[in-house]
This record gives sequence, structure tokens and C-alpha cells, in this order.
Amino acid sequence: MRSEVSPTARALMTLELVQSRPGITADALADRLGVTDRAARRYIAILREAGIPIISMTGPAGGYRPGRGLRLPPLLFSPSEALGLVMAVLDGHHDAADDAGPVGSALGKILRSLPEAVAAQAHAVRRVTAPAPNRGAARPEPDTTVALVQASADRKCVRLGYRSEAGTELDLVVEPWAVVVRHSRWYLLCRALHAGAVRAYRIDRVRSVEPLDDSFTPPPDLDAVAMLEAHLAVGWEFEVEVLIDAPIATVARCLPRTLGRLEEVDDATTRLVGSTSNPAMYVEQLAVVPADFRVVQGEEVAKAARVLGERLLSAAGA
Repeated sequence: MRSEVSPTARALMTLELVQSRPGITADALADRLGVTDRAARRYIAILREAGIPIISMTGPAGGYRPGRGLRLPPLLFSPSEALGLVMAVLDGHHDAADDAGPVGSALGKILRSLPEAVAAQAHAVRRVTAPAPNRGAARPEPDTTVALVQASADRKCVRLGYRSEAGTELDLVVEPWAVVVRHSRWYLLCRALHAGAVRAYRIDRVRSVEPLDDSFTPPPDLDAVAMLEAHLAVGWEFEVEVLIDAPIATVARCLPRTLGRLEEVDDATTRLVGSTSNPAMYVEQLAVVPADFRVVQGEEVAKAARVLGERLLSAAGA
């Protein structure tokens, strides 16, 4: 059964329509409000009686417009809307979490204008995430992210409904240590109780979140970004070992930690040990190192290196 909308609610909806669509006609108002033309004009009259300046314009460009001196109402965001704003900014700007930067400063002003209960969750996500701008990022549902951030803040275990990359539906109980934005994806860094090991799950693949009563204590001095990147470097389909003719400090500046673990062989040589599910992309990232390197383990990666080398030679006309 359809619930009745109060006259006050319709008057506020009328104000919102006039503000968002200056020049809106009585017919259009009536259509959007689901009332008669006469009723739409009555809501305009109610607003005027309340001292809100609404002017009428005649002619082809006529309709109702906000008058001079109209003060905008306070910003009212739901928790999902507030978090969605934070997520959008984090996806698009490196300095969204930096209070001193222009983007971070503007975002802070918006958050400070919100009620404390609404702003708390958005503040938490802004504080614990590390942004990596990418317009092709797979952004998860805000409500799902809110639930995981809240569970992390409360240090409460959760039961996840999760769909793997292969499409397998999983039921998981985890300790949600942190939500981290990295490499165009939103991840939940956690300890999976069924495996007794650290795991990183993509939040856009989380289908459900059920808070549990069991508490947990995260590792002391947890560096969520570093741990996530180290975790993303292991456990993939193709194991790889590479020797690079450059000092470890030079290699570390050039390669992301997600490629694997760096080991110093000597002052001029570095060993990279990792794994990948995409050998071609792995080799392309290796190629940015300004030094020679040799794939000593990992036939798939070695094949990808040969293919890339042939492409480069062809480009050079060799």
C-alpha cells in the first residue's frame, strides 16, 4: 500500500525541484510531485508564505525560479552518500587524505559540516585508505565498505559472502584489519580464520557482511599498505625469480612492491622473487628498471620477455 506524503514533505520537494531546475513549469512540477497543477501552485504559495522567495517568469523561458536572497538549506547526507563522496575523491586524487592540500581541505570542510554520526565512518575511511587514482577502478558498494570499516574500527570479526574471480561463492569468517585502496582496487586486508593466514579480498566481490560478536586484536604497528602489497606479490599462478644488474636501492625505487621480494645479492646485483598471473604485464613492469636483468626461474615470464624483446626490436627496425 502506498504511503501518503505530507504537505510539508511535498513543499520541501517543490523547493528542491525549483532550486535544481530553475524555470520549471507548474505542469512539470505537478508531474514530478504526482499532483494536480493546482496543487503544485499551492505548494509554491506555501513556500512564499514561509518567506522563501520564489519568482514566476512568463514567456517561453518562464516558470518558477529561486529569488534573490534564497539561502540554501544545510547539507544533508546519508552515511552511504557521505562515504560515496569520500570514495569518489579517493579514486580521483592522490592528496585527498592530506588536510593541507586543496582537495583534502575541501573534503574536510564538507565532512565537518555533517552530523557526527554520519561523518564518523567517512572520516575513518579517509584516514585508513591510501588512494591510487584510476578512472577504471572497480568501486565497491558504499554500504558494504561502511560495514567493513565499522567492523575494523570496532575490532569485531565478520562473516563474508564472497565471490572469487572464478565465480565460486565462498562463506568466510575473517578479522577485518583494514580497508586499503591500492592499484585501482579496494581491498579488505584481514586474517582468514579458516586458513589461519593473512588474506586480501577485493571489496567489490563481497556480496554480504555479517558482524559477529567475536573480537580480535590486529598486529601491533600494522602497516596495512605495505602488508597488502607484500601479500599481492605472492600466491599467484606463475613463480618467478629475476636477477637484476643494479643495487637494491635503485631497483626498489623503480619497481612496485607487488612484484615480489627484493634480496641483495651483492653491491651491484639484486634478486627479485615473486609470482604473477599475468606474465606479460609483469615483464612490462620489469622493463622500466634502467639495468639488464635475467629471468632465472619462470618459463612463462621468460617467454613473455622474449615476446616483448621481439616487439621492441621490430619497433626499432632490427
